[in-house]
Amino acid sequence: MDSLGYNCFVDRDKMEAAIQDLGPKELSCTELPELKQLARQGYWARSHALRGKVYQRLIRDIPCRTVTPDASVYSDIVGKIVGKHSASSLPLPEFVDNTQVPSYCLNARGEGAVRKILLCIANQFPDVSFCPALPAVVALLLHYSADEAECFEKACRILACNEPGRKLVDQSFLAFESSCMTFGDLVNKYCQAAHKLMVAVSEDVLQVYADWQRWLFGELPLSHFARVFDVFLVEGYKVLYRVALAILKFFHKVRAGQPLESDNVKQDIREFVKDIAKTVSPEKLLEKAFAIRLFSRKEIQLLQMANEKALKQKGITVKQKSVSLSKRQFVHLAVHAENFRSEIVSVKEMRDIWSWVPERFALCQPLLLFSSLQHGYSLTRFYFQCEGHEPTLLLIKTTQKEVCGAYLSTDWSERHKFGGKLGFFGTGECFVFRLQPEVQRYEWVVIRHPELTKPTSLMSSETTSAPATLSHPVSSDPSDRLSPFLATRHFNLPSKTESMFMAGGSDCLIIGGGGGQALYIDGDLNRGRTGHCDTFNNQPLCSENFLIAAIEAWGFQDPDTQ
Repeated sequence: MDSLGYNCFVDRDKMEAAIQDLGPKELSCTELPELKQLARQGYWARSHALRGKVYQRLIRDIPCRTVTPDASVYSDIVGKIVGKHSASSLPLPEFVDNTQVPSYCLNARGEGAVRKILLCIANQFPDVSFCPALPAVVALLLHYSADEAECFEKACRILACNEPGRKLVDQSFLAFESSCMTFGDLVNKYCQAAHKLMVAVSEDVLQVYADWQRWLFGELPLSHFARVFDVFLVEGYKVLYRVALAILKFFHKVRAGQPLESDNVKQDIREFVKDIAKTVSPEKLLEKAFAIRLFSRKEIQLLQMANEKALKQKGITVKQKSVSLSKRQFVHLAVHAENFRSEIVSVKEMRDIWSWVPERFALCQPLLLFSSLQHGYSLTRFYFQCEGHEPTLLLIKTTQKEVCGAYLSTDWSERHKFGGKLGFFGTGECFVFRLQPEVQRYEWVVIRHPELTKPTSLMSSETTSAPATLSHPVSSDPSDRLSPFLATRHFNLPSKTESMFMAGGSDCLIIGGGGGQALYIDGDLNRGRTGHCDTFNNQPLCSENFLIAAIEAWGFQDPDTQ
């Protein structure tokens, strides 16, 4: 290595232009809270040599499988695997999914070394079937390694991490796809303006969100990606979601009001990320990322598990070579204009609603369960038609032509658990909305105001008794033990008024409670009222007292079962 610590794989002239080497040379702290603070501040980002030392230490401390390939393994196998081929002509492993090696100021020798390391990783990790992020990780680590073997060892330790609940990179198509769905869910909740734009200009917004890892692992310039990686090694996978959300927020801010072509929005975002240094510094990007008050890591893991489960149920576990994301349905596909019939909403309005639902249910198509015009104005019949379906969508049209409704996460049969008394159940995925006279959605108040609660610890949420609002029993299956996502028992709420999602009795049904009711419908399905409630912190969804012209309930049908 030269005096600045650059190795033989780095183009020094490009490197000095990309990242100045002006920072401290040593790091003395060992405690995680201080490391997190220093990583976010970029303490070692200004010193190439110090960053290399920190990476070495952080990766060395990753808990790994008992048998994890090290540098000596690389030395033993590289000659056999590469043979007499020139490094630059080596094919990339299939698991990178045609992802190219980012240059990251590497010279030709460095780019060839990345190919060699990836092929050796493929030899040692036959269980890694889909990992398009790995070329970028290896290319960055090569900067901070003495040789190829050391870089190989570092990448292997990241792949072999076996700490419970800790994921560093996706290694299967199922994990990758569920991460894309989880990112889409987070965009829907935390970047609503950007999400609305994506829905408007893209025929398949899920395809846009499926690109989110590419923004980070490949399109971001080296100076930005290295800063993200600094924090990622300390804080984990959640950082990636934060940064990708921040990128989307900046993209929306820069491009809002400019014409966007549907066919080009995916490429537009890629180009924006490539040139992000023109408008957003690494510091501003991370500042924006950490200003987003995301769900806890535990809740994100539950959402990821729910998305994985939905994909498994539909048989989507490996990539279809002919068509990427071949079985996923977007709102334009899920809500068919030719066979959708509603007395309350148009196809366009139903597509707008569909764009709000969790992505694992965007795989489904709307199924009419109850219609007052077809089944009569009877709450008993409403329950009969809806029970056994989860989730459901409630639509109401008033005699004044106002339209409002609710997305309800839990089966109405849960109401029987209260012994004939009116009791609230459901989860934080419930939301209420109005469509006419103007569109407005109101989600669980905790999503917008996380300061109202502190997530409970993993241990306490499993060992303490569940509150009366619990809608699902604790499963003996460890993978389901904390499910469902956004269950109220996972949170320390100041009172139950922030978790009164849905309730049903023989004489009424209620959506949203605490200080009022978002929706109250009488037993004859004739009259209703709406007002502010603590659970959704909503404004009235229509006239405060209203007469019902029509009411519908919709379920979510797997297209493969039709």
